[in-house]
Amino acid sequence: MRNIIASFFVFLLVITCCFACNSSQNERIKPAPANGALSSPPASAVYSPGKRLVFPEKGAYTGAYVDFGECEAQVTLEAIEDFEHLVGKHQAIIASSSYWGEQTFPRKNLEIIQNYGAVPLLFWSPWDRPYDEERQPDRFSLTSILAGKWDAYIDQWADEAKAYGRPILVVFGVEMNGHWFPWSGVHYGANQPVTISTPQGEKTVFKGPETYKQAYRYVVNRVRARGATNILWGFHVNNGSSPPEPWNSFANYYPGDEYVDWLGLSVYGQQFPGQGWLKFHDMMDRAYHEICAIHSTKPLLIGEWGIGEFPESGDKAAWIEEAMTAFRTKYPRVKAAVFWHERWENHDGSTSNLRVNSSPRALEAYKKAVADSYWLAWPEYK
Repeated sequence: MRNIIASFFVFLLVITCCFACNSSQNERIKPAPANGALSSPPASAVYSPGKRLVFPEKGAYTGAYVDFGECEAQVTLEAIEDFEHLVGKHQAIIASSSYWGEQTFPRKNLEIIQNYGAVPLLFWSPWDRPYDEERQPDRFSLTSILAGKWDAYIDQWADEAKAYGRPILVVFGVEMNGHWFPWSGVHYGANQPVTISTPQGEKTVFKGPETYKQAYRYVVNRVRARGATNILWGFHVNNGSSPPEPWNSFANYYPGDEYVDWLGLSVYGQQFPGQGWLKFHDMMDRAYHEICAIHSTKPLLIGEWGIGEFPESGDKAAWIEEAMTAFRTKYPRVKAAVFWHERWENHDGSTSNLRVNSSPRALEAYKKAVADSYWLAWPEYK
């Protein structure tokens, strides 16, 4: 997933940004472009109370995360429209984050995305400041959630989500099968066996994934109990488990069909200098089949995908072209692809540029691919 910078200088920037998450995320920095959307919404994209979001039978939604700052929450209409005009297509899905450390519900962000004409994809992460990866669990640990410590926050968040009313795609604890986030199964017992009771009798499972499953169910049950039925819950894994061991498989984290509306997958190429080139199909093939095996009909969203610009390693434009073609022709369960348009500085001073316009060739490859009518520019409500 996207990198959270660790150097002291960037740490200060993170703190500044996260202050802005509370104090200024609701403010527009500059006026939006006056030329508006490149296309007008069809009637099916106009939401009215009682309608639900529909995943397309044919085609797939196009979407993006648009570098909304270190907290991934400084959403502006200008940034979204700038991306639309950059790639030449309206976006059906816009992603952003809601970190538990802010103790707020991002109502204004959702309204900006709504006014643009997209459906929000929200990563709801039980994470405390300074939001650095590779940290141990913090005050929002899964065990503290299960102990009821954050019930008041969950209830408030749920009440505001219900009041918002419109469909929201929500992921609780993204990429839990990686080691980099504090809600990862590696921090909660990993492969330690535990015995649980099921309707079919006692069963031995792994403590790390089981703790995540229990926390996921706890949060969803509590939100639903408050009446926030407009949330479509996603089970979103990284394409490769880390560590790559059987206990850390996708299926071991799956909370159950009744808790999941859609499946999610992160698929990235090379993100860091020195990482080495990662071929798209090597990143996608096994993960696609593993997650589709969990449920045969639930829609699959590529909730994050992208690649850095590293000419010494490989051809980003060709990678993008290959990915967009394969999503369309080889992976029929894919119903949306959300491009991660971000650039960051690494702790060693190097840069990772995953933006779609990191080079003219990369931008042209994406523009050409997304122009295909298979990629749907507007959400559909029925």
